[in-house]
Amino acid sequence: MAEESLHPSPLLPNFARADLSFERGEGPWLFTDRGERYLDFGAGIAVNALGHAHPHLVKALADQAQKVWHVSNLYRIPEGEKLAQRLVDATFADTAFFCNSGAEANEAAIKMARKYHAVNGQPERFRIITVEGAFHGRTLATLAAGGQQKYLEGFGPKAEGFDQVPYGDHEALKAAITPETAAIMVEPIQGEGGVRSVPPQCLRGLRQLCDEHGMLLIFDEIQTGVGRSGKFFAHERAGVTPDIMTVAKGIGGGFPLGVCLATREAGKGMTAGTHGTTFGGNPLAMAVGNAVLDVVLEEGFLQRVERISLVLKQRLAELKDRHPSVIEDIRGEGLLLGVRTRVPNVEFAAAARDEHLLLVPAGDNVVRLLPPLTITEAEVAEAFDRLDRACARIEAAKKTGAAA
Repeated sequence: MAEESLHPSPLLPNFARADLSFERGEGPWLFTDRGERYLDFGAGIAVNALGHAHPHLVKALADQAQKVWHVSNLYRIPEGEKLAQRLVDATFADTAFFCNSGAEANEAAIKMARKYHAVNGQPERFRIITVEGAFHGRTLATLAAGGQQKYLEGFGPKAEGFDQVPYGDHEALKAAITPETAAIMVEPIQGEGGVRSVPPQCLRGLRQLCDEHGMLLIFDEIQTGVGRSGKFFAHERAGVTPDIMTVAKGIGGGFPLGVCLATREAGKGMTAGTHGTTFGGNPLAMAVGNAVLDVVLEEGFLQRVERISLVLKQRLAELKDRHPSVIEDIRGEGLLLGVRTRVPNVEFAAAARDEHLLLVPAGDNVVRLLPPLTITEAEVAEAFDRLDRACARIEAAKKTGAAA
């Protein structure tokens, strides 16, 4: 009998983990305890925005760890006030609420939108329109917001108040608006949904609809934000601003951190006692968040992300031309790129992993490439070589299977 069955893992088996673990990282590289080196184009699912063990982040965390870790939000946290001001100065927002994750940021956004209408004397306006294929988190409310049946199955009645419309169907969206609609919530680029970008004119149309009907516009930029798209936030390409925006993943560079940003008007119902968090905004997270912004907001950084994105897109287009039986389509913006494959995406990701390249599967049979924003042209070339070999491996297996 296998040792695993004699000694089952004490971890809840809700993750289908690859049999792979790492003891250290450096930039875009991860190293196993046997010294094997993997090129990380998953970045912890778009979290490690500046790669592994970035010196500036390491120093910020180590320095803060010697001062104070946690005091709770019973007291002022100067590091958080600093980070909030920097985010406000760089975005549409007037206020920031810090938490620990994307799901918590989205929960705050949902509550904020509902509370806004309640304090305006319209408590019946609590429904939020979302888009099919979206992913907003794993809490009961954010699962309902995403609306994907595979994630809702077995958890009882779907939380009330969310209306899904088909992706790209503007007429269906307009038809879904009722006197009970409080807000529209959308990802400018669907990450888990298959790296599907909402066209700029559609984002502008959403802004117009919200203005016409007195609704709030919520952008979920948890995966797309903090430089991932080549802009500080992906919605900037459309020239529109939301009323509320949720951010996580890259903002902490690997440290658990989320934030819900809002205009003062949208957040006016969130007065003392209406919402809270024990760990959110603690000094450790705030120190790292400020360190991330030191790098991402440095002059020229985002322009460099756009340049390296173009290089990566060109190499992926070349890969598609070389392996048309494996790769169907290339999509995405910045360093949130997707490869739609003609084989199961998990098979493609496994073949890449065999070449010591880490990718992340998504919906619509897409594999995501989410390298650190600090990736170099040499590392892009290395990734191309590994992807080329992975495609050749898949092609050879298909020929062998056909011959058999």
